[in-house]
Amino acid sequence: MQADDDNPYRSPASTVAEVHVAQSMVDAGKWRRFFNLVLDYIAILLVVFVSTIVAIIAGGEGVVRWMDGMGAWQGLLLRITVFLAYYIVMEGMFGLTIGKWITGTRVVDERGGPPSWRQAVLRSLARLIPFEAFSVLFSDDGEARGWHDSLPRTRVVMRSGLEATGGPTRVVV
Repeated sequence: MQADDDNPYRSPASTVAEVHVAQSMVDAGKWRRFFNLVLDYIAILLVVFVSTIVAIIAGGEGVVRWMDGMGAWQGLLLRITVFLAYYIVMEGMFGLTIGKWITGTRVVDERGGPPSWRQAVLRSLARLIPFEAFSVLFSDDGEARGWHDSLPRTRVVMRSGLEATGGPTRVVV
């Protein structure tokens, strides 16, 4: 009788361990962060424009009357909702936005892993703080970190540095 280790018909077995490879994260600079902001605002405007056109085509005259009758507070609430939805969905699902994709950056947690949904929500809500966009310009820690980075404990880093090190991996031992 053969031992299990010597059985040639036994299916192979291995232990899988989660290993987090140390990453050399390169923070995105202030100018790259500025271009992220501009490109994301353009993307948000395009989303609003396209969705407005689709709503008018689908809803017809009723949608036009509803939009004309919207008060200032309703319009502000709608803009804030679109703004939050864009950032929460893009950073929560993909760790980047259209602006970050174009500039080669991404959002990571402080260890270099993908941000959690909680962090994506906190980042987006922190962007609503008045004059928050200027916090990146006046950050004094050598990194271009704004309040929307420091409050949820995230960073915006260059994607190329993460891909070169392999990021979080699974290793078969």
